[in-house]
Amino acid sequence: MAALVPVTRPDELIARLTAIVGPRGMVTGDDLAGRPATRGGNAPCPARALVRPADTSEVAAVVAACHAAGVAIVPQGGHTGLVHGADAAAGEVLLSLERMRAIGPVDTAQRVMIVEAGAILSEVQQAARDAGLLFPVDLGARGSATIGGMTATNAGGNGVLRHGMMRENISGLEAVLADGTIVDATNQLIKNNSGYDLKQLFIGSEGTLGIVTRIVLRLCELPSEEATALVALDRFSTVGELLRRLERETRGALTAFEVMWPDFYEAVAGPEALPRPPLALGHGYYVLVEAGIPSEELGENLANLLEEGLLADAVIASSEREREELWTIRDDVAQLRRFGSLRAYDISLRLADMEAYLADLRTRIATRWPGARLWAFGHLGDGNVHVAVHVPEDAGEVPKDLDALVYAPLQALGGAISAEHGIGTEKKGWLGISRTPAEIALMHGLKRALDPANILNPGRVIDAAPGTREGRS
Repeated sequence: MAALVPVTRPDELIARLTAIVGPRGMVTGDDLAGRPATRGGNAPCPARALVRPADTSEVAAVVAACHAAGVAIVPQGGHTGLVHGADAAAGEVLLSLERMRAIGPVDTAQRVMIVEAGAILSEVQQAARDAGLLFPVDLGARGSATIGGMTATNAGGNGVLRHGMMRENISGLEAVLADGTIVDATNQLIKNNSGYDLKQLFIGSEGTLGIVTRIVLRLCELPSEEATALVALDRFSTVGELLRRLERETRGALTAFEVMWPDFYEAVAGPEALPRPPLALGHGYYVLVEAGIPSEELGENLANLLEEGLLADAVIASSEREREELWTIRDDVAQLRRFGSLRAYDISLRLADMEAYLADLRTRIATRWPGARLWAFGHLGDGNVHVAVHVPEDAGEVPKDLDALVYAPLQALGGAISAEHGIGTEKKGWLGISRTPAEIALMHGLKRALDPANILNPGRVIDAAPGTREGRS
């Protein structure tokens, strides 16, 4: 790409970016300030501009212009992230891929689909279903989450147990580097062992190494049958046994194993939320299970487990409406907001450590802030548990103290501070809990190699590396 003449004034950069994307692709001034600075917030956006390119060539030109100007770029997808990885600071340029939503035709023979980064998850899922196939990565924000954002954060969700996270469902991608170079790694082969697997550099990098613009998604066959059930157990020791039994008896067809602690279930299915919960309150744990087998077969398996005493109760969805109602219970995290402000955590640890960890965390939080509340739920089949905490409003500023209570014990347990939501700026200071000094040093080395000027999402995931623009004194 030809070198650009550096700009020296903010208005020169805005003019250059407008020339690239056109007036429709630029948002500045009051229109930009009217957008929230952060997900769910009310403060005005402080960014220098929001740029909305229409294709990869425009993305490359925008990035090259910002690179020449030494101006930081913050890529933004569906703005559904929870770790403030796409929040722009004053002077930074937001780069939204919301105009790049094309969904290519499905290759049913190769079982792949090429989509632009701004494509919405639910629309991609529907396009796959229309072709008789399935894109298996699914999450509650499917109506607004974008494939590019999910790729950048290596999103997980409800089907990880069987289908894996985004990383396992991507055959190739296209990305724009910090200087505007386009890297086309959209290979569609399942087996391609030709040198470094470059796409892996960008999956999960949260836009700090390159901006993903197109993705080759791997699809799979739609299950001919699907069974969904909600079960109740009274002891945590039986949760792991239930998972093992169902995986064996469904012959590997178990796709979801979502566990809800009783306080969470009461909040989303109790009398304040539902007129009649599908299972009675008062049990120790509730598990939403789904498998690609006939409902009758899952019913027989659960009946046997009830007879053995492993389960306390169970209900099976007999229609798509009932299936959606059961999933709504698990996905309706917003119900927790009626109790007040929340701080949400997304951690990962061994199933054997979860009960003791959460019991200890509850005790520590209750001791530190009497009147605080904690809810736990998550995709326990893959070790992922979500924790939401409400601390009384009169407790003052508590995030740092609360973060320490949640994250510090994970180090001794070999746990992870982020299971599927990324690091952003929210968890950056705690990265050493889950990554060794050698791993973090290697991350810095990759950042220096691919973005020596530190213009791609600077300050997210890791602090500025020595030798980069922000790393210099």
